[in-house]
Amino acid sequence: MDHERPLRERLVDVGVELVLTEGAGAVGLREIARRAGVSHGAPRRWFPTHHALLSAIARRGFADLAGRFTAATADTGSGPASPREQVRALACAYVGYALEHRGMFELMFRHDLLDGTGRADTGQPQLRATTQPLFRLLVSLVSRCREAGGDHPEDEGNGENGAAEVTAAALWAGLHGTALLWGWGSLPLALGDGREELVGRIVDAVLDAHLGRAADA
Repeated sequence: MDHERPLRERLVDVGVELVLTEGAGAVGLREIARRAGVSHGAPRRWFPTHHALLSAIARRGFADLAGRFTAATADTGSGPASPREQVRALACAYVGYALEHRGMFELMFRHDLLDGTGRADTGQPQLRATTQPLFRLLVSLVSRCREAGGDHPEDEGNGENGAAEVTAAALWAGLHGTALLWGWGSLPLALGDGREELVGRIVDAVLDAHLGRAADA
């Protein structure tokens, strides 16, 4: 443990380690304080509730996932990827993260356990401000896919329930279900081993279902 880091960050470090190794159920203010070598009451200065602590830990996960999204959609020098290719890259990065970091992934989307409002006195952004840009990126790419497929964006409506938003949400739900069912062993039981190939094929099927078949299919 790096004792030069601010105590708040050290506490989150301990929480992240607990989530990754033992799951969100193992995370508690007293246990984190014990592992960080501070008094039981020390964490409450920054995390007055269990929800606030879990939210700070989840924020780390979203930052990691955002970094993976950036890497997945980066220009490799062979020319810009199409919107469809970028969506597939994001999808594979999403499922890959879920399977590599199951405890964190399961926590990140448990908004019944998280505090989305944040606290102004901690200087930390609301969890919504961390998560929404990732969804908006997917919506933007889905919208571009729809335009390339001949859909007219002016017919979608501009509200929260526009066609691109709903399609992105359905796509997200399909990918999330894929990640959970594979992690729980249900999909390997049904389809057999060969994770990388099979997950890629499932991702393609999810994209085909919501975006139409790729032009080169």
